Formats: sequence, C-alpha cells, structure tokens
Amino acid sequence: MTDTPIRDAATVIVLRKGGDDGPRVLLGQRGHGAVFMPGKFVFPGGAVDAADFNAPLCGSLSPLCQTRLASEADPALVHALPVAALRELREETGLVVEDVTGLSFVFRAITPPKHSRRFDARFFLADAAAIAGDIDDFSRAEDELSHLQWVTLQAARRFDLPFVTRVVLGEVEAALHAPQPPDHVPFYDHRGPIGSVRAIR
Repeated sequence: MTDTPIRDAATVIVLRKGGDDGPRVLLGQRGHGAVFMPGKFVFPGGAVDAADFNAPLCGSLSPLCQTRLASEADPALVHALPVAALRELREETGLVVEDVTGLSFVFRAITPPKHSRRFDARFFLADAAAIAGDIDDFSRAEDELSHLQWVTLQAARRFDLPFVTRVVLGEVEAALHAPQPPDHVPFYDHRGPIGSVRAIR
C-alpha cells in the first residue's frame, strides 16, 4: 500500500485580546461529511495551492518569523506559507488580514500515518487587531467551516477538537503568560512510523 502523500499546509490562530473573560481564538466546525477531521472544531487553514507561490505577500514577515520558517522550509515555501495562511483565513471566515508583519510562526505538525489525508502544517499566530473591518462579520465566508465563533482558551477545550489543536492551544496559552517569546517552535514530526517532538530554533 502506498503511503499517503504529505501536503504542505498553513493554519492561522487568530487571537482576540481584551475581553473581560480573557483572550479568545477563532474556531469553526468542519462538515460532518468531510473526508479529513469530520465534525471537528479547528482553526482556519488548509493546503498550500500552486497559486500561493506567486501571489503577492502584503508586508514583510518579522525577522524572527522569517528566520524560523527559512530554517526548515525552502525559500519558495517561506513565501507561500503565509500567503496560504491568510488566503485560507479569508476563504473560510471572510476576514482579511492585510499585512503579514504581525504573523508569528508558532507550531509545526505532520499528520500521523494511516490518515486518509496528511499535511505538513505550519501554524501562525495573528492578532485580531490586524483584521480589516468588523471581526464579527463572517458573512463573506465560504461554506467549509460552520459555527464560526470567538472562544476563550478555557471554553475551547470543551469543544470537539483534534489532538493537535489541543496541543497548540496549550502552547499559545503558555506563550501568553511567558515574559518573552518562546526560544523555539515545537515540531510534531510524524514522517516516520514513530512520531517525535523536536524544536525549530
């Protein structure tokens, strides 16, 4: 049996700060008939498309984000990944981030073997303040995600989440309470039969 190919993907964790009950993240529910993770609540994201390699990048990645992406991705992907992340955000939620400057590369995970689809996903953190327009207006969203909503980090854990989403939530919460940015990006590497966790510096 041929191994399932691993596709590059990008995911966006949009963080909304300033609420009385703490920061919130944007989640949506995948369709129950979806091939991959049916019915799960997830962050916006998806596979890198061929057009993402040539699409313009609005703004410049921070030096830290650029360095960390470049340490584990070829130059074409360093460009395509943030483009894909913001494109998927726009398609799945209708929300637009017009400048990549504030994006942070915070997590990488490869889908374990034996899944029908596998992705090498890079997770980016974005501040909701960078969204143009009304951040509660999802009227321009396509139909891939439903029940789009801003959820506190604590409440999110009561949703039906994929394992990796729970792990990323924990990383985001820890980073919010840390005095300085983490010194590495966690990488859940499942390219072999046994997964491993390592760091991207």
